[in-house]
Amino acid sequence: MSEKKVVIALIGGGYGAILHLNGYKRVHGVDVCIKTLVDVDVKKAKELQKLYGIQNITTGYDDVLKDPEIDIIDIVTPPALHADMVYQALMAGKHVICEKPFTGYFGKDGDQEPIGLHVPKRRMYETVCKELENGKNIVNESKKLFMYAENFVYAPNVRKSAEFIKAKGSRILFMKGEASLRGSSSPVAGQWCKTGGGSLMRNAIHPLTGILWLKKEEAASRGEEIRVISVNADAGRVVPKLSDYERRHLNADPVDVEDNITVTLTFSDGSKALIIGSDTCLGGTKTYIEVYANDATFNCNIAPTDYLQTYFLDEEGISDIYLGEMLPNKLGWNRSFVSDEVLRGYTAELQDFVECVALGRKPVSDYDLAAEAVRLVYAAYTSAEEGRRIDL
Repeated sequence: MSEKKVVIALIGGGYGAILHLNGYKRVHGVDVCIKTLVDVDVKKAKELQKLYGIQNITTGYDDVLKDPEIDIIDIVTPPALHADMVYQALMAGKHVICEKPFTGYFGKDGDQEPIGLHVPKRRMYETVCKELENGKNIVNESKKLFMYAENFVYAPNVRKSAEFIKAKGSRILFMKGEASLRGSSSPVAGQWCKTGGGSLMRNAIHPLTGILWLKKEEAASRGEEIRVISVNADAGRVVPKLSDYERRHLNADPVDVEDNITVTLTFSDGSKALIIGSDTCLGGTKTYIEVYANDATFNCNIAPTDYLQTYFLDEEGISDIYLGEMLPNKLGWNRSFVSDEVLRGYTAELQDFVECVALGRKPVSDYDLAAEAVRLVYAAYTSAEEGRRIDL
């Protein structure tokens, strides 16, 4: 496909970095080199370096910005760092891959803390919208690629559904998407200043973006323009009302973020979409998109699938084998993650991105999709706080 070597610097060494590294291993047709890993945790970085054969590790972001060999900066850091890192990379002449979300509201000087309880969501929404306009200008002026790492857009079942919808000229009438877990492995997941929101921003932004992309594909196939015209949301924080004993199975500690939310989108063609996010779902993960069209129905289970079901009475000999995200143990019946990086879309996502750099084309998941997802997230937060529909 291309003789060009695409050289990548990975920023951040957490769970997202592992998913990306596993995805890069499956990329074909383009020579990919993970040259440098940037992380402040040197011990963790060395472990990943050894496991994945990364050439260099460093704690300094400037080191990779100044490296002329690096083509792509792949950002998988905590969300509050994303926007500034993206801008620096673009201005340094690098293409950028950015994990969700591209940006958000993480606090300003003078904000009363905790900001999720005291800063009006309307102010957050307006601030983020201005940031998104600024970001678009920077991306356009850089002449470099901004590639939005939204794996739901690249999940094989979502992509296949879009293929059918376009081939049949289907009209999507209603969609439903969910991303629910029993909390987060991150100790700061419950703090708005670190994550920019709760179960919607951390979890349900995935099906939200997948739904936006499917609607975009439908519109393009019909030569139409379809946009979101209103958002209506309801959010809650139920976990803090539980006793320590009652919350013993949950990994959620929502200091000033929601732990459950429902969002209804209304599109300009009259169709609707329902998005659900929760940190109160036991049993691992529950992520899917369902599509109800005028002539077909598509149920896209992202994770877990039914590809492999396991039953264990003990964990002898398998303690180091990955079974699934957010499972406290491997006992009893479980639906095991198999080829996780493929079925959840990471491999196709990264294949697209490196091909874009090697061949000079635009990514499937781009800045416009990233910006629209964040805009709708904060419109939803405004709706939930004000108790009314937000017209766009």
